[in-house]
Amino acid sequence: MVFLYCVLLVCCVMLLAAGIVEQRRHDTHLNRIPVRVLVNGIRGKSSITRLCAGALRGSGQVTIAKTTGSAARFIRPDATEEPVYRKFGIANVVEQLGIVRRAAAYCPDVLVMECMAVQPALQEMNQTKLIRSTIGVLCNVREDHLDEMGPTLDDVARSLCRSMPVGGVCVTAERERLHILREEAQARRCRLVAVDPETVTDEEMKGFSWFTFKENVAIALAVAELLGVDRETALRGMWAAPPDPGVLSVEKYRTLDGKLVRFANVFAANDPESTLMNVNQLVGLGAVSQPLHVVINCRPDRLERNGQMGAIVADLNPETVFLIGHPTKSASATLPSRWQGNVVDFGGDRRDFDQVVAELLGQLGRDSSLVAIGNIHGQGELLLERLATLPPANDATSFSVTVVEHGASK
Repeated sequence: MVFLYCVLLVCCVMLLAAGIVEQRRHDTHLNRIPVRVLVNGIRGKSSITRLCAGALRGSGQVTIAKTTGSAARFIRPDATEEPVYRKFGIANVVEQLGIVRRAAAYCPDVLVMECMAVQPALQEMNQTKLIRSTIGVLCNVREDHLDEMGPTLDDVARSLCRSMPVGGVCVTAERERLHILREEAQARRCRLVAVDPETVTDEEMKGFSWFTFKENVAIALAVAELLGVDRETALRGMWAAPPDPGVLSVEKYRTLDGKLVRFANVFAANDPESTLMNVNQLVGLGAVSQPLHVVINCRPDRLERNGQMGAIVADLNPETVFLIGHPTKSASATLPSRWQGNVVDFGGDRRDFDQVVAELLGQLGRDSSLVAIGNIHGQGELLLERLATLPPANDATSFSVTVVEHGASK
């Protein structure tokens, strides 16, 4: 027994030593990057990360950026990018070690990182151990991940503030809970810069070939100003920045029986506020039109979000609600009573999905707008695959804008 205790003790000492060596090696890599920007918040992080990188790249600063999510990307100084490889496809904050190591090899002036931590303790560790940002961004506080950061939005705000750099600067576009952010910033001796989106003009927004919000642009301009980049140079760099691959798209298809289907993929904006903003934006641009048909994809590990999607049906005002994935009851239970008679439930993970798509398309009219909301994983991905096999409408072109990840201010 004593021998086993000795073996255990030796293993623990070895692990401790390895951890100390790894942390010191990581600190060396961090010290080779003079400016580190950590972008946190609920919606808009990927877009803001790309905008900040574009603004700084346009000024001639050697800039590395990394976005996260289902389409995580490592963006090099020349704006070329590659997917972030994840073992078994599972995201883990430890991957930031490898990203910092790769970034340091370029000897960059700036590293712009999107925060990938959700749990409050991990957010703090991401800041204090992995990134140690000199400039923080807290774009907004929205209703998402309440089970991990909530239960209230005030709790979410305080949780996000754990990524603020102690003794540094933090930029935000948040308005409703700005007072909480100020309190948390003061406790961390962090200077809080609150931006006004109305300082970004409509003329400046016309320079983008993809859609983004003034709030996102205002944050990126503030970060650029902090690093000595003038407004005109920063804007030129942002206009040239490539959009995130998670784009909201509206594709026009012809079904086998000649129907025209305008399909809007709004899966990436998977909180209720951002989803509504995306759909309203597309309706305003004429990309889709009323009456809408809505598809809600449900996931067993996102029961709360499924319910949120069902609850916003009244605001979307669709003609029909299609439910896919499982358990669909988590979404149907929150549907307003007046829509209960307009629900078509295709739920279940064992159904023939080709038959599901055929039945769904059969419910549509000769010229219909179909909007997909919720979460893309599972049957949402299958829906996109099946629709992509349909012939495109020859009398119309596709329409795309960058997905709105940013709630009332993805």
